[in-house]
Parts: sequence; structure tokens; C-alpha cells
Amino acid sequence: MLLLLSACLIAQPATCRDEQIPVGGGAANAFICLRNSQSVLAQWQDEHPCWHVEKWRCAARGAPAPKP
Repeated sequence: MLLLLSACLIAQPATCRDEQIPVGGGAANAFICLRNSQSVLAQWQDEHPCWHVEKWRCAARGAPAPKP
């Protein structure tokens, strides 16, 4: 499973990007992905302090990214 997120710059909210992050821990289904996603999102946010996560979801590999 992947964690798909859309993030926008805090200083320039119109500047956004999509990210696809593999969710480990045996995330073979959406429930496990959702359970593990909170720590993955927190880590991503810590590593990217100038960005704000607008949307996120769990999806199977190959799924389209969310639109901001």
C-alpha cells in the first residue's frame, strides 16, 4: 500500500506537490495502512517543515494521487 498525499508550501499555498510514500509494517490492506499512516505523516511533516499536508489517503500501488 501507498500513502498518497498532497502538500502545499506554507508561504505559497498555490504551490503544491504530490507524494507517494510506501507504508511498511505489513500494510497489505487499507486498515493497516490507515493505522500506520499517522506516524508516516508525522515523520514526513517533520522532514518538510515548509510544507502543509492538504490531503492524504491510502491506496494500492498504481492509484492516482489526490488532487489538491
